[in-house]
Amino acid sequence: MDLKLNNKTALVTASTGGIGQEIASYLAHEGATVIINGRTPETVSRACEDIQSRYPDVKLLQLVSDNGTAEGCKKTINEHPEIDILINNLGIYESIDFFDTTDAQWQHLFEVNILSGVRLSRHYLKKMLSRNSGRIIFISSESGISPAPEMAHYSATKLMQLSISRSMAELTKGSNVTVNSIMPGSTKTLGVEKFIKDVFPEDDYETAEKRFMKENRPNSLIARLIRTEEIAAFVAFVASPLASAINGACLRVDGGLIRSAV
Repeated sequence: MDLKLNNKTALVTASTGGIGQEIASYLAHEGATVIINGRTPETVSRACEDIQSRYPDVKLLQLVSDNGTAEGCKKTINEHPEIDILINNLGIYESIDFFDTTDAQWQHLFEVNILSGVRLSRHYLKKMLSRNSGRIIFISSESGISPAPEMAHYSATKLMQLSISRSMAELTKGSNVTVNSIMPGSTKTLGVEKFIKDVFPEDDYETAEKRFMKENRPNSLIARLIRTEEIAAFVAFVASPLASAINGACLRVDGGLIRSAV
């Protein structure tokens, strides 16, 4: 399927690994010029090399900035003041008991998971509305509406993303700009693999993953971790002109984890 992304420029925050890198790869393969973002020159360069080893003719730009800080967002906006697609993918998580989670840990997740997307969207949404074209997508999580007991602070930020995304979408009424959020279920990335090992340190990884799905995500209908390319393909479609009727939506790619008919 041609997603009609030629001549579009996309910024995918935190795109040097995991879901972010796969989204960037998919968008680039579909013809978009993609800005690869990370915190160090080494990780950004390595991600670009990896993507171009798979798709040699793609168009990539490198952006070294920590968008989890106000200074990093300013740097991003200064280097790339105009884009067509913003994927707010930056996010961090950790497994920690609610009673042990400090104020500083809550504040840090809020700064990275929430304010990064707010700061960038505040700039780029206004630009998109002025030219009547653009896409903003928040990569949230099923934890936003099915809170994870071992990640109360993370789950709270993912729910906030859904609300912020919908509020922003209200500002696009009657335009060709859309704002949506995507809620992946548990996805097989290096970070999630490490997380599962930390939750079940006594087991080998294969056993730990099965236990995680059975004990922590028992409602999953596919009963496995989702592949990053499954998330990326859906995000690329929502970012494309073909998805022009999808706006203000919270879209699930969760393997049937959330028990809801709507």
